[in-house]
Amino acid sequence: MRVEYKHTEIAVKKKLGQNFLTDSNITRKIVAASGALPTERILEIGPGFGALTKEISALTPHFTAVEKDRALAAFIRREYPSLQMIEADFLDLDLEELSTDGPLRVLGNIPYSITTPIIFKLLEARHNILSATLMMQHEVALRLTAKPSTKEYGILAVQLQSFCTVRYLFKVGRKVFKPQPNVDSAVISMTPKKESPVENPLAYRQFVRTAFHQRRKTLLNNLRDSYDLSSLTPETLKLRAEALSIEEFITLFSQLRPLEALSAGEGKKP
Repeated sequence: MRVEYKHTEIAVKKKLGQNFLTDSNITRKIVAASGALPTERILEIGPGFGALTKEISALTPHFTAVEKDRALAAFIRREYPSLQMIEADFLDLDLEELSTDGPLRVLGNIPYSITTPIIFKLLEARHNILSATLMMQHEVALRLTAKPSTKEYGILAVQLQSFCTVRYLFKVGRKVFKPQPNVDSAVISMTPKKESPVENPLAYRQFVRTAFHQRRKTLLNNLRDSYDLSSLTPETLKLRAEALSIEEFITLFSQLRPLEALSAGEGKKP
């Protein structure tokens, strides 16, 4: 399929998950919800035909956009010559380098197919961003903002909410996109917490994955092969991971030691 915009016709690339927003009311809401200021370092992910770009440029003409599609990148350069266009895959960007003049305010209508990798890249680079306001598949938005003891609550929610304040902002119907996708979208915001809740984020990520390894099983069943559980009460061990709040996950992680670490310690001479 080809999409025509301002007398420019560009083929839609399904492998890039391209669905272009056509409702200016939605783009205005996204920019307003982001809290972006003209003086801040703004980064737009995947501007496409520039629906969101137009609203950001009304706030400030000087910002950065990253676009993987060569034809779309060229189009945005022509339409918005004041912005800095980076023709690249967002997943390959060095966000620390981009934020040398100040932390980034990130906005974007991100492709459904790579939503999770984008979220985790932003999570890993959270010290370089002020916030991210993103439109994504509605189902994924529900999973990212889910509460304990719901079917949507899982690894994504716990890992993201442990390090960021995550809010579901509003739903976006499929009819405002071209080509029209088969699902609805939603806009969420993620704002990094000032202090890290754990000293070792990588170990925490592994812990969360292990706790949810078999969702219907208890913490005892999921954790006993990897962690020393002697400090936990029988009542806690009977719980499923989906029943724990973010604060309870962090507390539980602080109480456990990996069996691997214990074995290494036992093997050392005094």
